[in-house]
Amino acid sequence: MKIEVWSDYVCPFCYIGKRRLEEALKETGIGEKAEIVFKAYELSSDSPMTSDETMQTVLAKKYGMGVEEAKQATDNIVVQAKSVGLEYDYDNVRPANTFNAHRLAKLAETEGVAGQMSERLLHAYFVDAERIGTDEVLLRIAEEAGVSLARAKEVLGSDEFSTDVKADIAEAAQIGVKGVPFFVINRKYAISGAQPTEAFADALKKVAEEEGI
Repeated sequence: MKIEVWSDYVCPFCYIGKRRLEEALKETGIGEKAEIVFKAYELSSDSPMTSDETMQTVLAKKYGMGVEEAKQATDNIVVQAKSVGLEYDYDNVRPANTFNAHRLAKLAETEGVAGQMSERLLHAYFVDAERIGTDEVLLRIAEEAGVSLARAKEVLGSDEFSTDVKADIAEAAQIGVKGVPFFVINRKYAISGAQPTEAFADALKKVAEEEGI
């Protein structure tokens, strides 16, 4: 079973959705039969590589709300994250441009550690509140995920994998993805957003039954 996942490393619901998918794969016993392919998506391609603005300030500006209202929104996300065992540090999370992170994730895919790289990037951003738009942090994360440090440096010093990242984003637009996370199972069923674990489990079982998996 092939599960394609469009997500961005600064998307709080992408990490929550990833955990719920993982829970569903475990509950249904389909985990060992599933191939998960991570697809790039940029929520904000014009974000700076790093910034000292708080996410509450950024959200307030973006959605025309007060900072306190934005704080309530991020507090609600923190509660949702806790429901799947994730401790978000939203007070210290800062905006980041993720294009280079996606390029390194493509490198990780060629080295067979795409899953480890995606997990480390999401954890670094939301739990450790690290600056994943900076080369220094990205290189350390890549090495921790099992990516060749020499190759990671080569990629960051070039435009390698840029075409691959842009192709994922273009494909998302082509199939009508309006936001992430967005999951496509065997090119037959789509799940949009961080749905409850049960929704993932139901979809997985349905595909498995139909295709004799």
